[in-house]
Amino acid sequence: MTTVDTATLEEGTKRSLNFIEQMVESDLKEGKNNGSIATRFPPEPNGYLHIGHAKAICLDFGIAQRYGGTCNLRFDDTNPVKEDVEYVDSIKEDIQWLGFQWDNLYYASDYFDQLYEFAKRLIRNGLAYVDDQSAEQIAAQKGTPTSPGTESPYRNRSVEENLDLFERMQAGAFEEGSRVLRAKIDMAHSNMHFRDPLMYRILKMHHHRTGDKWNIYPLYDFAHGQSDYIEGITHSLCTLEFEVHRPLYDWFLNHLAEAEAIRPRQIEFNRLNITYMVMSKRKMLQLVKEGRVSSWDDPRMPTLCGLRRRGYTPLSIRNFVDKIGYTKFDGIIDIGLLEHSIREHLNKIAPRVSAVLDPIRLVVENFPEGEVEWSQTEINPEDKALGTRPVPFTRELYIDRCDFMEDAPKDYFRLTPGREVRLKNAYIVQCTGSKKNDAGEVEEVYCEYIPETKSGQAEAKRKVKGTINYVSVPHSLDVEVRLYERLLSVANPAEEKNTDFMDLLNPDSLKVLPHVKIEPVVQEANALDAFQFMRVGYFCVDPDSTPDRLIFNRTVSLKDTWGKLVDKQKKG
Repeated sequence: MTTVDTATLEEGTKRSLNFIEQMVESDLKEGKNNGSIATRFPPEPNGYLHIGHAKAICLDFGIAQRYGGTCNLRFDDTNPVKEDVEYVDSIKEDIQWLGFQWDNLYYASDYFDQLYEFAKRLIRNGLAYVDDQSAEQIAAQKGTPTSPGTESPYRNRSVEENLDLFERMQAGAFEEGSRVLRAKIDMAHSNMHFRDPLMYRILKMHHHRTGDKWNIYPLYDFAHGQSDYIEGITHSLCTLEFEVHRPLYDWFLNHLAEAEAIRPRQIEFNRLNITYMVMSKRKMLQLVKEGRVSSWDDPRMPTLCGLRRRGYTPLSIRNFVDKIGYTKFDGIIDIGLLEHSIREHLNKIAPRVSAVLDPIRLVVENFPEGEVEWSQTEINPEDKALGTRPVPFTRELYIDRCDFMEDAPKDYFRLTPGREVRLKNAYIVQCTGSKKNDAGEVEEVYCEYIPETKSGQAEAKRKVKGTINYVSVPHSLDVEVRLYERLLSVANPAEEKNTDFMDLLNPDSLKVLPHVKIEPVVQEANALDAFQFMRVGYFCVDPDSTPDRLIFNRTVSLKDTWGKLVDKQKKG
């Protein structure tokens, strides 16, 4: 199996085994399943994978890799109403992007014939029956957790009649919704899932793999465990909401599995919830359909394709998952930890460049007109092996508007008339004045440079408290920058019981800057290439870019400015 060894995620990192690894090691020591380990990742192809799925992917593939086992990718394609080949392709791409490769590729539809025969075996054994009631009638008879349900009037049909009806269901003799196949267990059981659960429903839909062969489709509780059994899965890992389903999972296996066969063991772990993120496929689909985001890969979305487009790296996501771990208790993770993981990785690998988001001109009055002075600066101080890059210095430069103040307080350490500041990797300059346009806005700032203060020169001993970035006007590129913020305005939307989800969206989650000035070194950058815009944040090249027009997405700021803003609002 080609995958990622989590021991390489962070050098020197040591961690204790999580409870699932402890259970796996215990099974191996006891010689269960002939000493084999087999896991699976079983997504339903009805949407795009999100960061929550990354946690399951890292566990399923990681367990198999760590213990010399196998991990299958199995698409749970039992509901053709919602499924699409588009989602199948995107899921494959996301798993491989994260750094994993499945050992076998399967579909639940591969087992439709076997599942059909399993269902008939249960009918023959008096453990399943065809029910003619409507979904509403069946739901009304379920009872409550503290009161028993009512048995269906069709519960005691003969085996022969049930087999005939079930085969006719498959043959297309009945309309959708007119009949279902139910397991015959116990309508008074304390576990509601044992109250004669549905196994098959009539659904006359074209399937993306089996075509029009089937008029009935199995439901999850029946199909999932039997698919695990057919594949020889040893450890069926799933999130905590399936814990109450586990007894039913085992019930089906008890009546269908061969005595000598490998029996899958279902183990549940906590799902991933992150502040300021929406993890519901239904709500994500609503965001896309209503145009609140541009697409499934909008950089504000928690989808893996959205995080990829925003500039997140596979390693940063795997490191994040490794840090939060796996438990038996649901909770909510601070998004700051995810952002820390990407900052930590990009700090090590991202080239530094100078970019001016809100440009105004700075004229160095005593520097020769038309002359260009080149200097070398490190591409990334964290990785000396990357070497250096050339930086041009000219008479006319762009600086950020926030780096100049006409009437500044004493603790302002950037450009203001009469004070000195260092231009990064260049000279100390003294501001001599500014010029305003007809609207009263500063459009040009003037200064003089001090020749003996060039960075790196032994005689450059003068000290100043402030350093600002610049970009040479004649060498600059004009690019678009998209400043992304958190999609939601509240940390935990689940707590907002009486508020429409759409009202919780952050109205300032995207700000577009159409004319940002940046160094020419980025000209040949490819889609998703990452950079640190010095003093600003980490950015990546958006795939919408063209050779004539680069677009950059902000991945994350250099520091957690959002957290500081929220704290300030709380205090205010």
